[in-house]
Amino acid sequence: MIDGATSDPYATDDLRNLEPVHEHDGEATVGLWTRRLVIFLRVMAGVSLLKGLYHWSRICGIGVTDDDLYVTHAIAWKTATVFFAVIDLVAAVGLWLAAAWGAVIWLTAVASMLAVQLFFPQVFGRGLFSIAFEGAVLAVYLILALKAAREQPV
Repeated sequence: MIDGATSDPYATDDLRNLEPVHEHDGEATVGLWTRRLVIFLRVMAGVSLLKGLYHWSRICGIGVTDDDLYVTHAIAWKTATVFFAVIDLVAAVGLWLAAAWGAVIWLTAVASMLAVQLFFPQVFGRGLFSIAFEGAVLAVYLILALKAAREQPV
């Protein structure tokens, strides 16, 4: 071997002169409304997590009386409770990740809860607070999503 540089066929001057990678080089900046949307999605992830755990506690009989156990309810209540127990937890994961599928699952859960409470009050009852809350968070999401979409370059 004559020297290390001539014996390595892949070593070139370009490789020796590489500069270190800088963390924020080449990243697109995120707009104010996009950051607000992500924060909102993370808050809604926490709310969805709590809602999902609440439904699972009803299924498992945690914090309920003997006459309010899962087995004593109608099939419509059981079906809706299991549906929301699963979909709320899946939505929570997707929202926390700020993934597009998370927002779709969450929107499905919100629309489903609104439909059940408005059109089928015999299942969970017609909770005016729940209807107002679900409607309000849906409106906030739509406003934030539209404003964040306007920030994106075409």
